[in-house]
Amino acid sequence: MSDTAVPFSTRIRSATEQQHAEAENSSFITDMLGGGLGIASYRRYTTQLWFIYRALESRWDALANDPVAAPFIRPELARTAALERDLAHLLGPRWRADIAALPATAAYAARIEECARDWPAGYIAHHYTRYLGDLSGGQVIRGAAEKLWDLPRRGDGVRFYVFEDIANPAAFKREYRALLDELTVDELELRRVLDEGRRAFALNTAVFAELAAEFPARRPS
Repeated sequence: MSDTAVPFSTRIRSATEQQHAEAENSSFITDMLGGGLGIASYRRYTTQLWFIYRALESRWDALANDPVAAPFIRPELARTAALERDLAHLLGPRWRADIAALPATAAYAARIEECARDWPAGYIAHHYTRYLGDLSGGQVIRGAAEKLWDLPRRGDGVRFYVFEDIANPAAFKREYRALLDELTVDELELRRVLDEGRRAFALNTAVFAELAAEFPARRPS
């Protein structure tokens, strides 16, 4: 079967499979979820997410009128407000004055903003890698954070992972994949989107690497 006969949702999943595995198995995430790092690591990680999702969602009004990106602009996915509640809980009401983006986070956010501004099809690659991950593996992070640091179940501190307006995540993900399959761009553009998907995972992995350098795991002596 030729690539063009394979649904695009399958193609992008396959094209990013290796990078996805590398991100999921990064030492930072493994150590944080395994209890090898303190809550400060989770606070710092949540801070980086705020910069990333602010970039993802800052141009939604403009993208809502774009013929390629518009179907993906779904209010029920929005995460920025939830992250702000989480950060207020984790860092206090003056959290904005106390946060900073890591260099890798700044580069990641800048690339998202560039795509959102100049290349809507490329923006979809970033949208896909983030939101479908949140609806899937992100739930593992929520459960671990609640247990490790006694955070309120599905409450402040983990609201980023709680999609209150999506009653059936499995059905939503099926609908999302159908939208990917219906992208109205040519084959050359689809291949560029696949490359951008790989790039999105690489940018995310770079953030994990910098977090790992900042929070080395406590190893048994």
